[in-house]
Amino acid sequence: MNLSFENQVALVTGAGSGMGLATAKAFAEAGAAVVLADIHEEAVRAAAQELAASGHQTLAIRCDVADEAEVAAMIDQTVSTFGRLDAAFNNAGIMTPAVETADASGDDFERLIAINLRGVWNCMKYELRQMRKQGSGAIVNNSSIGGLIGIPGRAIYHATKHGVIGLTKSAALEYASQGIRINAVCPGTIETPMVAEMMVKESIRREDFLRDLPIGRLGRPEEIAAAVLWLCSSGASFVIGHALVVDGGYTAR
Repeated sequence: MNLSFENQVALVTGAGSGMGLATAKAFAEAGAAVVLADIHEEAVRAAAQELAASGHQTLAIRCDVADEAEVAAMIDQTVSTFGRLDAAFNNAGIMTPAVETADASGDDFERLIAINLRGVWNCMKYELRQMRKQGSGAIVNNSSIGGLIGIPGRAIYHATKHGVIGLTKSAALEYASQGIRINAVCPGTIETPMVAEMMVKESIRREDFLRDLPIGRLGRPEEIAAAVLWLCSSGASFVIGHALVVDGGYTAR
């Protein structure tokens, strides 16, 4: 299996921390020039500088994925800097505290939709325009186990993640014949700043998570990165429109 990305260009959104940062590092270590995008400019610039200091080609971009104009500019800057775009991990997303559907706020609904769903569509739109010109490329969208199941208190979040899978499957069918592969990854509970914040805000104990995980531990960001790189690699050349679950067995119960 060839997981080399030499002479290729990869873009990762939400690359300032967690799964995005781990994936950007993995792409760089596999030989790709990497564009790290995040709304948190200081974090993404620091990450890009660290990779550059190790000899990798990087570009840091501050981007709000909910803003279509900013996304278009991000892709333009990527192509003007590196000449092409071969792989993209549309990872940027947020989560709000658990709340029953009847008590959820309209503001939270709009914010989650704007970032988690519209943001993925924005990114796909402009990534696909470039990949269509090239006649090649691979896109992985970050859904969640929340894109496959329901959990009380997470209706809006899960709606966005179900939507990501719908976007992924339909777009995958549109572009498979044009040399572009589109898939999704569905992480379970991963050791990320977002999960750590959720645990604090909602008084969730680690033991509460572990009780439902057959593997007996939380996932690591690097394990999601490995799945994303495989989906973008030639080793997954026949994988189209798939939602790959990486959850330590949670949804297999």
